Amino acid sequence: MSTPAYEMRVAEDPADREACFRVRKDVFVGEQGVPEDLEYDEYDAVAVHVLAVREDGVPLGTGRLLYGEVAAAKTGGDLSLGSLGRLAVTKAARGLGIGVALVRAIEDAARARGLAAVDLHAQTHALGFYERLGYEAYGPEYPEAGIPHRAMRRAL
Repeated sequence: MSTPAYEMRVAEDPADREACFRVRKDVFVGEQGVPEDLEYDEYDAVAVHVLAVREDGVPLGTGRLLYGEVAAAKTGGDLSLGSLGRLAVTKAARGLGIGVALVRAIEDAARARGLAAVDLHAQTHALGFYERLGYEAYGPEYPEAGIPHRAMRRAL
């Protein structure tokens, strides 16, 4: 089976943003049981959302970047750090490299904003994925939306 052609882009128009939210709803709310009121937050309005879309328009994955003052609560107040979050790939698109492409696109968006590093809160089952991309875990394990997580960081 060949890898489908897809495009990676910043979700700037309302249709792209809705596609991001649909992917998140399918993955986090539908598959993982995260309550919908926890999945969507005030940061969605100001985040940089990245979307992977198959050439026929089907959304494959999404993630977001928080930076500046809105990221400060997640990064310990350091304005040189961005916060990568809400990374989700549809079940049908897993194993195709979409997650790696999304992380790299979010890192590119962070670099374009002059950030020195990116933090994230990884579900513990995904630690190996992020470690392969150069992220290092720090601090203790903690629950987020009832799912075990660890903080991770990668210098850009």
